[in-house]
Amino acid sequence: MTPIHEPLSEDGAVRLIQVAALTRSKFVVRGGGTRSLHAAPDGVDVLSARGLNGIVAYNPAEMTMTARAGTPLDVIEAALAEKRQMLAFEPNDLRGVLGTSGIPTIGGVFASNASGPRRFVAGAARDSLLGVRFVNGKGEIVKAGGRVMKNVTGLDLVKLLAGSHGALAFLTEVTFRLLPVPETSVTIVISDLNDAEAAAAMATAMSLTVEVSGAAHLPESVRGRFAGGVLPEGAATVLRLEGLAASVAVRAEKLAAAMARFGAVSRLEAEGTRRLWREIRDGAPYADGTPRPLWRVSTAPVAGQQLVAALRLEAGVDAFYDWQGGLVWLRMEADPEAALLRRYLKAVGGGHATLLRARPEMLAATQAFQPQTEPVAALQARVKASFDPEGLFVSRMME
Repeated sequence: MTPIHEPLSEDGAVRLIQVAALTRSKFVVRGGGTRSLHAAPDGVDVLSARGLNGIVAYNPAEMTMTARAGTPLDVIEAALAEKRQMLAFEPNDLRGVLGTSGIPTIGGVFASNASGPRRFVAGAARDSLLGVRFVNGKGEIVKAGGRVMKNVTGLDLVKLLAGSHGALAFLTEVTFRLLPVPETSVTIVISDLNDAEAAAAMATAMSLTVEVSGAAHLPESVRGRFAGGVLPEGAATVLRLEGLAASVAVRAEKLAAAMARFGAVSRLEAEGTRRLWREIRDGAPYADGTPRPLWRVSTAPVAGQQLVAALRLEAGVDAFYDWQGGLVWLRMEADPEAALLRRYLKAVGGGHATLLRARPEMLAATQAFQPQTEPVAALQARVKASFDPEGLFVSRMME
């Protein structure tokens, strides 16, 4: 059984890492263990942040919070809800699609740069991160950034840790900005568009002055697996509006009128909207209890449907689209088809394909993250050497 280390303090983490540096031990860094199916390699221990728990500081007036990395995400969100504030980037919960247990942590959210439907207008998780504390591979405590938005000291270092998947350092504390919870929300639904028509409709919606905060296309193959059957029959192209009730009402009318030329238009009110976008965020159609290969592919909005169309000529695929088509949740029927997927992804203009789920033997044989170009890989290696010269922190992201 893989040894798991859960330091209860930052100093405890320092001692563990210093000993590991002396003994040439290696760690896989984890938060709640909810975002990956990859087991620690043989001979590699798990270093968990779950023991580093608690909100350090919360300033609702400044809309900032500081919390230890192992603090459960639901604790963070409960504290924010009391002040009607929220995380702008809608971190997803992958337990359904991965079949994992455990509790998502705020450190895991930022370490994986977990970003949901609002990402294409409000930025990714890293864009909300203001400051970090971490222990590097030398056993040194490093602080970068600050607790207020005007303090941008170490901004690049802060952004570097976001999305590093534990490959560079052991994150112990994060400071992040917040947004007010919108007073209400509605979703405009355009029915029966094919993927290309939906891409055109979403592009038109984004060109309007209506402040769309969510744009997704749910083909007929997945539409019935969303929001308890509240969506109309046929494929559904869905556009979310949020804000003050009076403003949302005016903008919804304008958006519905503009979308009428694409197809039949209907709408979901606030409760249906919340449920629908939570399910889009979490990839609900693929929380099916199977190990069929599941990818998240990030590309240009217009390229998403082009990629899926090309893949359908050679492989059995199922897909839906978020981020105005720029995020594709893509499920293969049998093999991950990594080479085929990445070849077509390059052909439509490039992007990033991340394998979330597959059978264990397929996970072991497939590069989960998008391969880097030689210059980027060389830069990444230099950054890794600076943070972790002894290579204590192991991550599939660095392969």
